[in-house]
Amino acid sequence: MSNDIKPLTTERLLAGLCFPESPRWHQGELWFSDMVDRKVASVDLARRRTDHFEVPAQPSGLGWQPDGRLLVVSMHDRRLMRWDGRQLELVADLSRLAHFHCNDMLVDRTGAAYIGNFGYDNVARATPRTTVLIRVEPDGSARAVADELMFPNGMAITEDGTTLLVAETMAERVSAYRIDADGGLSARRSFARIEGSSPDGLCLDAAGAIWMASPIQRAVLRIEEGGRITHRIACENQALACMLGGPERRTLFVLSAPLVRAEKARAMRAGAIDFVEVEVAGAGLP
Repeated sequence: MSNDIKPLTTERLLAGLCFPESPRWHQGELWFSDMVDRKVASVDLARRRTDHFEVPAQPSGLGWQPDGRLLVVSMHDRRLMRWDGRQLELVADLSRLAHFHCNDMLVDRTGAAYIGNFGYDNVARATPRTTVLIRVEPDGSARAVADELMFPNGMAITEDGTTLLVAETMAERVSAYRIDADGGLSARRSFARIEGSSPDGLCLDAAGAIWMASPIQRAVLRIEEGGRITHRIACENQALACMLGGPERRTLFVLSAPLVRAEKARAMRAGAIDFVEVEVAGAGLP
């Protein structure tokens, strides 16, 4: 590790998970999808866990609309669902747009959702191909708003609402887009290229840097625009996602698990959520 990269050490918040992903801080709790266990759950800072509901086709991205209803990505059937506190209802069928399983999602302040997808069957080692980023409006209408992305994954929107950042897991980069008035994306540019990484979940801080999970490096990195790494958190297993939350948005939550097949992940339950206090508070969305 470079001498100018500061290492951080985390504490354990929750263990016994299969494959935790898509963390979101909401009303004093960290919500997350335990994808392989098919559950959407939450945990507070006192380590009290609550299981909320199941998504049979595996949950991934989470986000709240302005009216308080929760949107959740149903991965394998490529659907966007909404939880009203009692049941799941269909918002949009994305199978005509998504090239393979849907994954992470970011819900903006209007209640519209940006949703990524794998683009190809990575488990079966299919040939990698580019894919699209999908936007679903509050009325359920959906369209592709960006293309030529290599496995779009974690996302963030800047505090001023003008820029969307998206991790491209199979391209070792985080791309940035201008958010147009109609929610479309344009003026693509590189935020950072991180060689030897596999960008996954990410979040933004008030200094304009991102915290980014890199499964292949078993680490979460703080990265400034242009690619300079300032902090590193080493993980026992593959780092999957991260989120700035807590009372002052200075608590960084780190989600990790072994990258194994679903059956083994359910048997091992080696996934975990850890946390550490950081200097710069979170900003923007999610």
